[in-house]
Amino acid sequence: MLVAAAACPCPPLLVPEVAVGAAPELETARAACTDALGVLAAARPGLLVVVGPVDGAGLETYPEGTAGSFRGFGVDLDVRLGRDRGATAGRELPYGLAVGAWLLERTGWADAPLEGRGVGAALAAERCVEEGERIAARAERVALLVMGDASACRTLKAPGYLDERAAPFDAGIARALGAADTGALRALDTGLARELKASGRAPWQVLAGAAAGNPSLEGALLYEDAPYGVGYLVATWS
Repeated sequence: MLVAAAACPCPPLLVPEVAVGAAPELETARAACTDALGVLAAARPGLLVVVGPVDGAGLETYPEGTAGSFRGFGVDLDVRLGRDRGATAGRELPYGLAVGAWLLERTGWADAPLEGRGVGAALAAERCVEEGERIAARAERVALLVMGDASACRTLKAPGYLDERAAPFDAGIARALGAADTGALRALDTGLARELKASGRAPWQVLAGAAAGNPSLEGALLYEDAPYGVGYLVATWS
């Protein structure tokens, strides 16, 4: 059963070494992420699953110990998803899960066993919800670290340019995450999310599915902003 969740943004710029001179601009977001991970630790889960976006329409598993890096952004920085339990072969972590691994390392996570789950950006809402239900059933006490960004179309200089639909779309997600509203997350428009380049759509719908078995969860919105024209949200469910 899901006992806690934290939703965090996943831009590589969240990592100070990647952001370099712009690093102070996201310090408030980093602090909110640290607080959110504290909620996960306080829940004392038996399993932590880090859910993040990947390309395509499938599902990918990244065992504990899987490595990732930010070398593709010109930074000599490697990360690892939890402890090295020998699961170091195979694919590297995609960027969203690498940012999640960095957050866990930054906060010194050493509690429950964990794994990464990549969710395809084109995965249908129903399958996302089913995946969440499956994850929640894996242990008596499950926690999720859900990585994903809202729209990338909030300003003229945003990666997706300005789209007038972006601000209300992001506001709806913020309300849903802050209220632990699983129905609103399930109902997110897949096509609109794709058009607005919202990488968090599928991971948030996995969260909605995982929370279905625990209606007592309460949400709290810790951070909401759109630096660089991209919507970043931090929230907790516990």
